[in-house]
Amino acid sequence: MSVSKMIDHALLHPTLTDAELEAGCRLAIQYDVASVCIKPYAVKKAAEWLSGSSVLVCTVIGFPHGSPSTQVKVAETIQACEEGATEIDMVVNIGKVLSEDWAYIKSEIQAIQDVCVIHGAILKVIFENDFLPRDSYKIKLCEICTEVGVAFVKTSTGFGYVKNSTGAFESQGATEHDLRLMLDHIGPTVAVKASGGIRTLEQVLKLKAMGVQRIGTSSTESILNE
Repeated sequence: MSVSKMIDHALLHPTLTDAELEAGCRLAIQYDVASVCIKPYAVKKAAEWLSGSSVLVCTVIGFPHGSPSTQVKVAETIQACEEGATEIDMVVNIGKVLSEDWAYIKSEIQAIQDVCVIHGAILKVIFENDFLPRDSYKIKLCEICTEVGVAFVKTSTGFGYVKNSTGAFESQGATEHDLRLMLDHIGPTVAVKASGGIRTLEQVLKLKAMGVQRIGTSSTESILNE
């Protein structure tokens, strides 16, 4: 797989304007990436902008904190698929993960997966690892995602900031420890997407060598120009 076809070009920052979203889609076509992961309201326009290219339309559900009800996430997913999204990146309900309400988590992931299957889309489940202090949470999520049959497990939204001891907010994003853990605990039909803090070609090549199949980044142009 080429480096470009590993990349989901992220167009998710709240401040991005419509003109910037369109320019981001043009850039994605120029570099022939795997997909554009775009803000949900712009899915329909992204499908138009990317029409005729091999770049897929991806969007996010329950983003960035995973807190909407399952019914709302299902409705978001249906609308996204109907408007042209073929890849869905859904944030788990982080409070439910920390509560270890695994029946809820599995039911929600299954509900979104069912919608994706009906519409011919694939599902990537975002753990937001910065918010999960124990490896056991991540391992259990990998097991549930394997049971449900999702396409990818994903490290982070890129917006999961945790307050440190000084009171400042920081995000670790896609760490080598977490990626190895996820690779070790998914089944053979599930892949790993690394997202959060990936800005260099060196990082991408290292992740590729580890077995990571997809990268989420807004630094597409600088990475591929390297």
